[in-house]
Parts: sequence; C-alpha cells; structure tokens
Amino acid sequence: MNLKQLEAFVQVAEKKSFSKAAKTLFLTQPTVSAHISGLEKELNTRLLIRNTKDVELSKEGERLYEYAKQIVLMTEQIIQDFGREPDINEQSFIAIAASTVPAQYLLPEILAKFRQKYPKEQFHIQESDSADVVEQVALRNVDIGFTGTELPNKYCEFVPFYEDDLIVITPNTEQFHKRKHGGSVLDWIRSEPLIMREEGSGTRKETMKILQNMGISLNELNIIASVENPETIKRSVGNGMGISILSALAARDAVSNGAVLGFSLGCQTCDKTARGTDLSCQTYDKNVQWTLFSETLGKRQIYVVYNKSFHLSPGAERVLKIMKKMYPQMKI
Repeated sequence: MNLKQLEAFVQVAEKKSFSKAAKTLFLTQPTVSAHISGLEKELNTRLLIRNTKDVELSKEGERLYEYAKQIVLMTEQIIQDFGREPDINEQSFIAIAASTVPAQYLLPEILAKFRQKYPKEQFHIQESDSADVVEQVALRNVDIGFTGTELPNKYCEFVPFYEDDLIVITPNTEQFHKRKHGGSVLDWIRSEPLIMREEGSGTRKETMKILQNMGISLNELNIIASVENPETIKRSVGNGMGISILSALAARDAVSNGAVLGFSLGCQTCDKTARGTDLSCQTYDKNVQWTLFSETLGKRQIYVVYNKSFHLSPGAERVLKIMKKMYPQMKI
C-alpha cells in the first residue's frame, strides 16, 4: 500500500468517478484503475461498487475512506508546513464552505477584495447549512468555513467578524402597517403563521434562542413551513403566506423596495424598521422593563470557522488577512 493508491482511492470515493479522479490527479484513467485494483488486491476486499452511472463505496470502502482521507490530509499538511510560501502570482486552490447568509451576502465582497490582491487564486465554494459547514471544516474537507451560529465541535474554532440582526418580516398590508405605530411583536407573533428557516440553519438556531429569551417557546408558535432559501421566504411573505424571522442582510432589499415590512426584535415601543442593517433602537420607554434588552436582543454573530487541530493552509491564511483589514474588530 502506498500514498498514490490512497490518493486515487480518496478521489474516486469523493468524485464517484474514475475519469474525474484521474483528471483531478493529472493521471490516466487506467493508472487510477490500477491503483485501486492494487489496493483491493493487497487488502483482499472489494472497496468500490461499480455500476453504469457512477461508483459507490462498499462497507469496507467506507471504513478505509475514513483512514485514507486522514492520511492524505496529513500528508498535505506536512507539505504545507515544510514547503515554501506560494508566490502572490502563483495559482492555488482554496476550498470554502459557507452557510446561506454569509455565502450570499458577505462572501462575495470578501472574495472580490481577495482577488484584487491575489488574482491567480481559485475557489471552490460549497453552500449548505451551518451544521454541514462545521462538519466539513472538522473533517478537513474544506480549508475554511463561514456560519451564522456557533455549534459545539472540539475541532473547530469560531471567530466572530460581523454582527447581524434578525428581524421579523411581514406582508406589506394595512394590517401590519397599523402594528408599526406602537406595541411589540410579542403581542402578535404567536398568532401569525410563521415560516422558519430549515433545520441546521444558523438563522433558525439563533431565532429559537432569541424567542426563548423573549419568553416564547416553540410549541406556542404557528409554524407552517421550513424553507432553505431566504429568497423563497421573502417572496412567500410578500405574497401573504405568513411572517418570518430573517437576517437583516437577507431581508434588506425586500424591505427597502416595499415588498415586505420589517420589525426589529429589539424594540418594544417604537416603530423602528429595517434601514440597511442598522436596527438598533434609540428610543426607550423607562416604564417597560423589556426594552432594557433592546440593544442586544435580535443580534447574532457571523463566524469564520477553521480546524484548530491543523495549521491553516496558506490560502486560508491570506483570506483571514484580507478579512482582518475589512473587519478590524475581528480578533484572530
């Protein structure tokens, strides 16, 4: 058994294709097949199940993949730690996983700034929910991740870099316009049909934490749907399907153009709405104790995530360096 065989096996397992694995490794397909055959012969077991469409791992293959992946990653880490720093004009590859909100509303600007300084870099961006992003970082399947919540994982370090607001969005109707002139979302949020983000979403996790701090339990809510895409949620709310709680970043355009109305979770007594991403309430009612929480309730952090058990790849380090300039409050 040798490293070339294991590299070929890992690529075939992940690409589910001998031809794609060969292209990634800059080898011929017969060479990749020979590596896999040699590995199966030496281990005296069938590692891959081949069919007309793709390739799947056998049970034994799944077991080997966990070992082989770590060996390949450790080898790459050794090369990075003892190799030279890539030149600014040298082409390299950075794998990034990001949850929906940072992927759609923060990452494009970060990567645009990055490309201005490192024009030869290539990115592979994987968009999923926060739970999957953390798993990908922990498994070293990506160099770096971005999430809208902090999840327990012994391998991952979470570094906050952007403070976001979660706001209630509603249909732009007379009924909700009247509610903007006093009172609190607490007075009516329980009775309205509520569209939530999907399980595993950082927005959903932070929403539940905020609602619990407001004294609202999950079983009090009239949840009618769980939806992955914020754009779908905004259109559904705009069409009168119900209300939702979204990131101010995601809701900003719909609030600005009047497609929906925005209500701050951090304000009980005034009619603050979503103006950009600044939803801080400056008006307080001294007689209402709940407003003491108005500066923090409804806010959540966006995090950059990396695997603390390994040194960052040079590409990931350069991304963090650019982010530090863009977000001076980021402590890393």
